[in-house]
Amino acid sequence: MDYFVQQLINGITLGSIYGLIAIGYTMVFGIIGMVNFAHGDVFMVAAFVALIAFLILTTWLGVTSLALALLIVLIAAMLFTSLVNWIIERLAYRPLRGSFRLAPLISAIGMSIFLSNFVQVSQGPRNKAIAPMVQGEFVLMNHGNYAVTVSLKQLIIWGVTAVLLACFWYLVAKTRLGRAQRACEQDQKMAALVGVNVDQTISMTFVIAAALAAVAGTLYLMYYGVVSFSDGFVPGVKAFTAAVLGGIG
Repeated sequence: MDYFVQQLINGITLGSIYGLIAIGYTMVFGIIGMVNFAHGDVFMVAAFVALIAFLILTTWLGVTSLALALLIVLIAAMLFTSLVNWIIERLAYRPLRGSFRLAPLISAIGMSIFLSNFVQVSQGPRNKAIAPMVQGEFVLMNHGNYAVTVSLKQLIIWGVTAVLLACFWYLVAKTRLGRAQRACEQDQKMAALVGVNVDQTISMTFVIAAALAAVAGTLYLMYYGVVSFSDGFVPGVKAFTAAVLGGIG
């Protein structure tokens, strides 16, 4: 039983990270009906941005406050990754909107390959590791020689994910952008006829998806302390599976 509880805690932590990535898949698919296979590599780019930003803050600029460093790293990763995804949408997806369905899919796979190889060339093929960002754990149960623990970084991941999911629900259900997204999901032509800026709505959807992937990448780096150029594929596939099982779109 203790072993099951420990694995459940670990699974919820990983599921929180995959869930943030999965939202990006389901948002894009829901509005334009395309599976953005480059989304996993956007997550990987965010993890590298977080790594570089954290090293600059702690090594070069001498920032000693961990909370401040993590906040700055999170904001930097979200801004940079959102810009990357916005550019991808403008260059690789928007010109193919309305064409036969395989064209955007091939373009998405091409962007995935491009991002993976670009990071490999620019950062090198080896794993990039950093010292543990957050340390400390709490013992929940201790029976015999096996202790069930929850670490401070796991609690941070749970808290950040819960807050972001609540904000995302509010955005989709209560805001003007959310109404525009739901209108575009139902019928883009009719949404345009009633005054919805379809292109802007789709671009904002890509930006929001990238921001959530950036949070997931930062949390992934904080949790494991290591990142590689190939880390976009497996988490991306798992998050896409989660999106499909949860009802993509």
